[in-house]
Amino acid sequence: MSCCRWLPAVLLILTALLTACEKQNLHRYQSFAFGTLIEIKIRGDDKSLANQAAANLFVDFDRRHNDWHAWQPGKLTQTSALLATEEWFTADETVLALIKLSKQYSQLSSGLFNPVIGKLIQVWGFQGSEPLTPPSQEIIARLLDKLPNADDIDIDGNRLRGHNSQLQLDLGAIAKGYAVSTGIQKMRDLGIKHALINAGGDLCGIGNQGERPWRIGIRNPSGNGIIASIELEKDECVFTSGDYERYFTHEGKRYHHIIDPRTGYPADQVVSVTVLHKNGALADAASTALFIAGPDDWQPLAKKMGVSDVMMIDKQGRIIMTPSMQKRIKLEPGNKNKVIISKPLT
Repeated sequence: MSCCRWLPAVLLILTALLTACEKQNLHRYQSFAFGTLIEIKIRGDDKSLANQAAANLFVDFDRRHNDWHAWQPGKLTQTSALLATEEWFTADETVLALIKLSKQYSQLSSGLFNPVIGKLIQVWGFQGSEPLTPPSQEIIARLLDKLPNADDIDIDGNRLRGHNSQLQLDLGAIAKGYAVSTGIQKMRDLGIKHALINAGGDLCGIGNQGERPWRIGIRNPSGNGIIASIELEKDECVFTSGDYERYFTHEGKRYHHIIDPRTGYPADQVVSVTVLHKNGALADAASTALFIAGPDDWQPLAKKMGVSDVMMIDKQGRIIMTPSMQKRIKLEPGNKNKVIISKPLT
């Protein structure tokens, strides 16, 4: 998550409410959380319900952003410190559900989605604003020697215990997906039938935009614009992990923020992975794990994680996608990338 401190939620909400769009009963709102712009679209006749739902969600996202921040003092950093003591403690309910889910998805991903390697992530410095340089090989080797994994956390009801003093939670690869999915559920509980939450290009939607489904673009990792688009069916989420989101260049070499826990260095075979699934948290975690797995090993992992709609763009620019994703996605006209259709995952 970003280390930025956002404007007070109330100001953002008021701004959003003033800019709500009434065209075709489509109401639009914007705010910031989780290091990105959050846009909410709600279609319906009841503007006051839409206003209240968006306001509540922005407050909730702001709270979660602070509670789940991996680096600034808060409930997640407190939990990390308690896990490092290797003693039982009662977990804060605001982070417990996310930790439980993170452990489950980490196990399904064979540890490629690893939510407890915050110390390794931190030495790369992407959470700060200073000019970056790669950590030394000695630092990485030392961290890999005692690198924790999700199985180093015991869970007993609402109690947690760590088994590795190097445990440090970083839930950035699942937090946004979990928050967006739960936000959609909250709107559904309010009786809203048509809505979209877009968190910097990662999104979940319900219903439709009007006479047609919600249609979203997938960013072209090699330049501006989009490389493909997809129309959402009922209750779906689309999440993408890309090497263009956070990166720096040092001595002519480019380093991005998706770290392979096996090597301690950025995964280097893929530029983006897009996952379509009904569960935003799973799509978020899976896109990271499949990115790290790379073009040779992603298919058995996707099957194990229970995702079947996947599009990967590798370092050679090849577009690799599953047959089910091929049926859903529309590549932009003039696309010159080689397209490879994988074997079905089901």
